[in-house]
Amino acid sequence: MNAAAPVEGDNSLLILDDDAAFRTRLARALEGRGFAVNAVGSVAEASAIATKTPPAYAVLDLRLEDGSGLSVVEALSKSRADCRVVILTGYGAIATAVAAVKAGAVDYLAKPADAEDIVKALLAAPDDKPEPPDNPMSADRIRWEHIQRVYELCSHNVSETARRLNMHRRTLQRILAKRAPR
Repeated sequence: MNAAAPVEGDNSLLILDDDAAFRTRLARALEGRGFAVNAVGSVAEASAIATKTPPAYAVLDLRLEDGSGLSVVEALSKSRADCRVVILTGYGAIATAVAAVKAGAVDYLAKPADAEDIVKALLAAPDDKPEPPDNPMSADRIRWEHIQRVYELCSHNVSETARRLNMHRRTLQRILAKRAPR
């Protein structure tokens, strides 16, 4: 299958991202690859499109100010079962990737993802296995992701997170104050 242009027929694409600059750049890039793009910045707008005129493809941000892109995935699955959805997020974690795929997404990409990677994910055959990443996460990054996940599950309570991770609270505070490792 050619990753440069969508398949014949319906080439409608919904982009949901609250970062206006990124959304605009991605919309232009995907229009240039033959998609008919409808770009929105809120879960409410995307949900309305998902129920009224569901697209053939969707690229959805996971975390937005007014909710989660997973609710849009579920709406798309109900209104158009053949819609191919790719989730994009700056908060990549295994738990959210599993939730996205269970909701009906065909792939899950961490930001920043370029347009070519997104098109490949959208147009990949269902039985295609993705190639291993050129730059997999480091052990430090995996540890950081796990800490962030537990911290989020504990509703951002540092003391409870430290207790569950069997870690001193001050050590956890220092880790949380630093940027994510590569």
